[in-house]
Amino acid sequence: MDMNAFLNNCAALVDTALETYIAACIGAPAALLDVMRYSVQAGGKRFRPALALGACELACGDPMPALPGACALEMIHTYSLIHDDLPAMDNDDMRRGKPTSHKIFGEAVAILAGDGLLTLAFQVIGQRGNLAAIHELARASGIEGMVGGQYLDTQAEGKAITLDALKEIHSKKTGALITASLRIGALLGDGSDHLLDCLTGYGEHLGLLFQITDDILDVTGDSAALGKTIGKDQEQGKATYPALLGLDQARALADETAAAALATLHSFGSEADIFRRLIDFLRHRNH
Repeated sequence: MDMNAFLNNCAALVDTALETYIAACIGAPAALLDVMRYSVQAGGKRFRPALALGACELACGDPMPALPGACALEMIHTYSLIHDDLPAMDNDDMRRGKPTSHKIFGEAVAILAGDGLLTLAFQVIGQRGNLAAIHELARASGIEGMVGGQYLDTQAEGKAITLDALKEIHSKKTGALITASLRIGALLGDGSDHLLDCLTGYGEHLGLLFQITDDILDVTGDSAALGKTIGKDQEQGKATYPALLGLDQARALADETAAAALATLHSFGSEADIFRRLIDFLRHRNH
């Protein structure tokens, strides 16, 4: 299966399940659910859910045990985008080719929609009763992971920082949830300790690769293809790989990171090919 087919298949599964989970919240205000739907249904590759489903299939031959975890990951990711786009944070008007939530519904409602998705994520993953997966999601999305990385990112704006400091920011802000996606999928598929170890290393390199290419696209990409405003990082004085290293060196670091990610899969055969193709997909993506 090629990468686009894999991602499209995963997205179809996740999109249907996301609507089922949201529609099941019959005691919630209907208008608030519609705001949550607006952001969740805005599109995107469902990258993190696809990692979870793929890891689960690698663990047990079936992606479906990880579907609640995959949906929880997408809810966490979407909530983070809603909050990141707010005027107090990145102040973005466009996300996934559509006006951001606060531009349509106002800041207060956007914040509540993000809060709703955050808490619903734990309600959904909790249905599987796997405490290790729940802990993984909480750690990766909280102060030791995504939230902590976002804080470090805001503190670094307009300042000169080292490459190690930049990597720390993005290992938390971006990489933690990507690594957790793989680990959650493996945990929900009852994967072996060896599989968990390999996917952890793979995820750490993949998260770095994702962020480097994202930073490069903010310099070289096209707003229509990306579905969001480009050039915002430079405008806001954010620490990025092209800003710190220059574009050529950032691309070289992406190549080095891609090779390191590939090396973590050496003990697997063709059953891990989708993860090998994913490395190349990220390295050469334009959106």
